[in-house]
Amino acid sequence: MYISKSSTFVLLVSSLCLAVLPVKSSSGCGYDACNLGDPNKLNVHIVPHTHDDVGWLKTVDQYYYGARNNIQHAGVQYILDSVIHSLEENPDRRFIYVEIAFFWRWWNQQTNDTRNKVKNFVNQGRLEFISGGWCMNDEASTHYNSIIDQHSLGAEFLRDQFGECARPKIGWQIDPFGHSREQASLFAQMGFDGLFFGRADYQDIDKRTETKTRELIWKASANLDRRSWLFTGVLPNGYSPPGSFCYDIFCDDPPIMDDPRLHDYNVPERVETFIKAAHDEASSYATNHIIMTMGSDFQYENANQWYKNLDKLMKYVNAQQTNGSDVNVFYSTPSCYLYALNKVGRAWTSKTDDFFPYAHHPHGFWTGYFTSRPALKRYERLSNNILQVTRQLNAFSKANLRSSIFPLNEAMGIAQHHDAVSGTEKQEVAFDYAMRLSQGIDAAVDVINKAYDKILPLDSQTPPSGPQFLCQLVNISECLPIEGQERFTLILWNPTVHTISHHVRVPVTKDYTVRDPTGHVIVAEMIPISESTQKIPGRKSFAVNQLVFKAILPALGFSTYYFEIKATEKNNNEKQVVITQHSECILQNEYLRVEIDSQGNLNKITNLKKKISVPFSNQGFYWYGSFPGNNSGSEFQASGAYIFRPISSNPEPVSSKRSITCIKGQNVQSATIVFNNWASQEISLYDDAKMVEVEWTVGPIPVDDNIGKEIILRYDTDIQSESKFYTDANGREVLERTRDYRPTWNYSKVELISGNYYPINSRIWIKESNRQLTVLTDRSEGGASIQDGSIEVMLHRRTFYDDALGVDEPLNETAFGAGLVVRGKHLLIIESPATSALYHRVASQRFYMNPLATYALPPLPYADYSTTYRQTWSALQTDLPLNVHLLTFDQIDAKKYLIRVENYFELNEDDTYSHPVIVDLQKLFQSQGVISDIAEMILTANLRITDMKRLEWITNNNRSSKVDVKKDISLKDLNILLNPMEIRTFLVTVE
Repeated sequence: MYISKSSTFVLLVSSLCLAVLPVKSSSGCGYDACNLGDPNKLNVHIVPHTHDDVGWLKTVDQYYYGARNNIQHAGVQYILDSVIHSLEENPDRRFIYVEIAFFWRWWNQQTNDTRNKVKNFVNQGRLEFISGGWCMNDEASTHYNSIIDQHSLGAEFLRDQFGECARPKIGWQIDPFGHSREQASLFAQMGFDGLFFGRADYQDIDKRTETKTRELIWKASANLDRRSWLFTGVLPNGYSPPGSFCYDIFCDDPPIMDDPRLHDYNVPERVETFIKAAHDEASSYATNHIIMTMGSDFQYENANQWYKNLDKLMKYVNAQQTNGSDVNVFYSTPSCYLYALNKVGRAWTSKTDDFFPYAHHPHGFWTGYFTSRPALKRYERLSNNILQVTRQLNAFSKANLRSSIFPLNEAMGIAQHHDAVSGTEKQEVAFDYAMRLSQGIDAAVDVINKAYDKILPLDSQTPPSGPQFLCQLVNISECLPIEGQERFTLILWNPTVHTISHHVRVPVTKDYTVRDPTGHVIVAEMIPISESTQKIPGRKSFAVNQLVFKAILPALGFSTYYFEIKATEKNNNEKQVVITQHSECILQNEYLRVEIDSQGNLNKITNLKKKISVPFSNQGFYWYGSFPGNNSGSEFQASGAYIFRPISSNPEPVSSKRSITCIKGQNVQSATIVFNNWASQEISLYDDAKMVEVEWTVGPIPVDDNIGKEIILRYDTDIQSESKFYTDANGREVLERTRDYRPTWNYSKVELISGNYYPINSRIWIKESNRQLTVLTDRSEGGASIQDGSIEVMLHRRTFYDDALGVDEPLNETAFGAGLVVRGKHLLIIESPATSALYHRVASQRFYMNPLATYALPPLPYADYSTTYRQTWSALQTDLPLNVHLLTFDQIDAKKYLIRVENYFELNEDDTYSHPVIVDLQKLFQSQGVISDIAEMILTANLRITDMKRLEWITNNNRSSKVDVKKDISLKDLNILLNPMEIRTFLVTVE
């Protein structure tokens, strides 16, 4: 988006090239193919490119085929056809391509002759893949696990089809709406030498232009230090050509009319204008090299029109050197431009913060999309959970069904696009993203079934136990296939490398006896389903109760819970579950005490072990009115899918009164607090919990008053936070934020609320010397601390106006004839700052890697079932250390695996766990066999880490980015060291 401002896939992606380590090429690709220009001239690097959104106004396949051009004229297949033909005509021409989701579609339809031509262009450095992800991912709404996966998916395809010459070396994030520090760190770990992007805050751009610091060294991680440093450049024109030099079929700029015998001969004027444009651009940059991006959204459908004019333009501009011009212009790529800057040998300024939030004018803060389409944001996160579990089950069952997981892998790759999970697409396209995820999950469930068919039977002759199925609507207490059944099983797979306790809620229409994996009947309490839940539009379940019980799950394994209908309908737990209404509600276990008054106000949470209390002056739902501008100027900017702009800085409470129902059982105590008929929350404390769960439900958001509304959940405390709060970057490292402040320029306050919003991918907190309140989220949301002691998180948005940034429709999600209802969870942690990391680090990982629940309807009674099928199993004999996370466990073929392990604690945040940790990799494979071969890889697994040699840069304090080359791992010692925030990637062969 730019505002001025089949069977084939099994063969090409899933057949697996990761089984074969990449071989370095000696051809003239990469930096060897670069024209470095003339050291005595102003060198203009012309970069032909197209920016192809993987869905936005049309679906990804409509964009590929060029369908529905009444919405937007765009056909990627024709772009690639045209570019390849034009590259044949002139060996000097260059082109870059980014979005592998499209290139994969095109490649599958090409003849061998065309494929060979393309391979030659790649080997000659004339066609270069930049970034190389399945898409150009969003940076505010994405989780690091999925960023790595989507880049790995693209990298695997490129490596398989083209070899080392196609390995991307440059990040090209030209369109995302703000840039995260973690994204830069991940790029560095992928072996990238640099990053270029098109959008930065208008005040930041002004300052950098004035000081010639639009190019810098981004120090993206204090934990990884120089390994995370990344050269970063802000492009001169977003990602468009300089004014009057667009030669696309959609542009009206004059072509190069170079025959003086014909009318309108314009070479002198065009050359003079271009030379002036080059000097103007050079005045904002620090060297005698500048880059000009020649292309934009879905351009080069007629590549000949572009290249014919560019060939002429360069010819006539360079001819002026004989008349004293210092401008030297030539075809180039971002890699070659970067290499030329590197060879200049100068020192560069550096930066340690990020590029959020992004504003393109004083009232245009792109902070609404942090929350837009919250249901899709949650579905994407859940889909990743299912993807990782499916990979693990496939691997540990040795099912070798990687190709069957590809549909979900590909759907997740598409969903990371900066107009997908961001929530900034048209409604029809959002439906398409969700449908792709749904279809991918269906394919994954087939793999899950085949995996359990191998793992569950105690005897190889035993038939499968019956098909496993997901209950994806259990968040609204609906699981229709089990309703009224005499018996059913629930298998919970724990994808973490630690034994966990996990509370389960199962909606039922009957009462059941629940047996754990040892056969013991466990306490399963019948808890009423709230009236708010029962009334959710579209809910079809007859269940009015849910069984709540605690499951103990082994690391990297499963436990089965067997449900049998009770002989009588009498609930044996009636005496244990106490329900009161309109009265004070105290929730308490041995760790925490939660005090809620009779009016439904959360008054205080106390950590009993630490003797830390946090009083709440208020906790509840508020709404901002969406500004209804006509977008004719900055002051008339409307709030929309991208932009958050409230009418007032003082949000309105959703109601003046609340009702409360208090439920106390042995496994869980909860308070259901209803604010009105479209906003409620359930505050729960489980028996062994060290954090408080807040399940919120919002919608249908009322719009009868013709005012758009943006709903927040606010937590107001007495913590003296001194204008500071803390948010994570893509689920990993945490950045300090200061209200009304930017670290790298003097910030002019205009929008007091939206200008202080930041992405929350997993957590936000405020603290003082001895108290910290941390809020964990189950999806990406926007949030801030507008007043000291306060955290607000935006949950849901419904607007009446488009914000004129391209999507051309308001953000008005509906379902079942009404506004969309969305439900989600926050976890609240009350700890000291010194101990908080232990809890939020562990809880956050378990929040996004939840146990996966699958149900089945076995024909056998428990006595027969328990002697026929395994009830529990673990891939590990002992848990791995608590600061270790298994990020990836993917079976590549019968004997080969791709794994990633990480130390997910930061330096200096916990006395025990913020330290290096040793992991024995053989322990991960004890159920698979003995490791017979192993190679450590870069993050995207497309290059041995011993072969990674990144360009060296010097900062203006004379520090070098150079790091020592890592030594290869030895089979004689499979104990690896993980430093804080370090991810290590391995290709493993097992016998």
